[in-house]
Amino acid sequence: MPRLRPRLRPNKGWKRWPVPDLRSRLHLDADTSIKTLQEALVARGHDVTRTPNGWMASDADDETQLLGATAWGRCIFTFNIRDFVALAQRYPKHGGIVLAAQASWTLSGLIAALDRLLSETQADEWIGQVRWLNEWRAPKHTR
Repeated sequence: MPRLRPRLRPNKGWKRWPVPDLRSRLHLDADTSIKTLQEALVARGHDVTRTPNGWMASDADDETQLLGATAWGRCIFTFNIRDFVALAQRYPKHGGIVLAAQASWTLSGLIAALDRLLSETQADEWIGQVRWLNEWRAPKHTR
């Protein structure tokens, strides 16, 4: 039967068991790599990286960005719909792809929708998923 409480380690106090981090983590691909967008999401407490960074060169192609984000446990956000839909079929176990049509979004709208996406989803929900950012767009208020 598994232990239901932490073990006491001799002379070292209570051992903390690691708690898995289930929060969604996001990577902004080269097309969506807006520094202000990343900074705003990080300021809201989200784990967001962007191209370029220490593990992704600024000239990385789409395939490298998708595979890199997946290797780092991140879903990827892109405006490059056609290429990433094709890559999703080629690599069905990717870390998740979030698509958006660039012309239909303002920076403040992107921040709000990505904030909702990252707050409302968990990392394990994204494996192999291709979803539209519109799912997290704030509803328009009509009078």
